[in-house]
Amino acid sequence: MPDERGWTCALFGAASLTGLRSEPEQMNRCQSDVGGMSNGKTRPSEHPSPSGAWNVVVTFAERTFGEARVLLAKWGKLQRTQFYNVSVMSVADPDLFREEFAAAVRDQPGILNSVSHVTAFERTFEFSDAADFRCQARAIILEWAPRLAQKSFHVRLHRRGLKGIISTPAEERLLDDALLEALTAAGTPGKICFDDPDAIVLIETVGNRAGLALHTRRDLYQKPFIAAD
Repeated sequence: MPDERGWTCALFGAASLTGLRSEPEQMNRCQSDVGGMSNGKTRPSEHPSPSGAWNVVVTFAERTFGEARVLLAKWGKLQRTQFYNVSVMSVADPDLFREEFAAAVRDQPGILNSVSHVTAFERTFEFSDAADFRCQARAIILEWAPRLAQKSFHVRLHRRGLKGIISTPAEERLLDDALLEALTAAGTPGKICFDDPDAIVLIETVGNRAGLALHTRRDLYQKPFIAAD
């Protein structure tokens, strides 16, 4: 299905990377502050992360928090957020949790009656503002560029909170372009694709904390509980 940005699958060269070049000051900041270390402060218009150092986001279609809390208790403590039917938790090993939860769903498919999506993240960070978010997210996804060599992909951002501070389509385009530029420079060009891509780079924010994960087509097929698109 065509994406809101009007792309399906298209190969992009360096000449098409207008999104990055349109904000040179932002890119200079990213280059001078690799990793985008936050100063730990939060603006009054922003929302602090509601539940500490989470690395899993859980969403519900109905009011099933109690059931989900019991189901997930073996891995961690589920905590509510200020966002409707969105909870978070922290697990010791996100990769292991993802596999164990997938096995549990295969054994008991009814688990998905209590939760809509359960997404564990490889990397998380706190951010102070939109520029800090962009710098840190860009630094992380560029580390993942080798995993996307000559593959089709897109970046998907699910933003909760920070309305008017972070623009979802703009951030997605900028991060897509950053990856395309890195892949082209490495001689392993990739392409943006929304129709059955090889991988999706998923980013979720809950207040001023973000989680990032890279999911392959196989991941998404075998683990339908991941909130990809």
